[in-house]
Amino acid sequence: MIAEDDALLREGLVLLLSGEGFDVVAAAGDPAAFLAAVGEHRPDVAVVDVRMPPTHTDEGIRAAVKAKRLHPELAVLVLSAYVEQAFATDLLAGGTAGIGYLLKERVGKVEEFLSALARVAEGGTAIDPDVVAQLFARRRDPLDRLTAREREVLALMAEGLGNVAIAERLVVSDGAVHKHIRSIFAKLDLTQSDRVDRRVAAVLHYLGV
Repeated sequence: MIAEDDALLREGLVLLLSGEGFDVVAAAGDPAAFLAAVGEHRPDVAVVDVRMPPTHTDEGIRAAVKAKRLHPELAVLVLSAYVEQAFATDLLAGGTAGIGYLLKERVGKVEEFLSALARVAEGGTAIDPDVVAQLFARRRDPLDRLTAREREVLALMAEGLGNVAIAERLVVSDGAVHKHIRSIFAKLDLTQSDRVDRRVAAVLHYLGV
């Protein structure tokens, strides 16, 4: 199954894969047609472009995530010009078996692409090193930057305690608590804003919301 909005590239992939012995059951040019075809044909593997109509941003990978959720047995190889981190994470959330994410600029040879596709179709994995690096960087939790005392302060903030109550609980001065909170905001990259209460934002981050 191929999902690619560029007609020339879509037909080129059909010819290439058919010539290599793959049975191409359908080729779609938009997410809706792709999802409908997956439901109808139940393919073993889908090659999906990230950028598809109507906005040509992340509709393709959104559709891939949905298809994988509806049909867990479906293997998916995503082709992209960039890493869409949020949805790449969603795609990989259920495990990496039968999942591929390749950057188009790194697929320099047809043999590399065919090898990756075959590996994914067989339940293996084909993840571009750049994708791995970016997802790993994204998963580094800013909370890891906090000291043990700052974590204690943030935990008490999450309980709804104000600065005075936190100071009493930890037996420290109000000034010390204020200093810890300023450090927490800085380490969590929470800048002053009229639209966002930094204290609330820090607590939500701590709670994983």
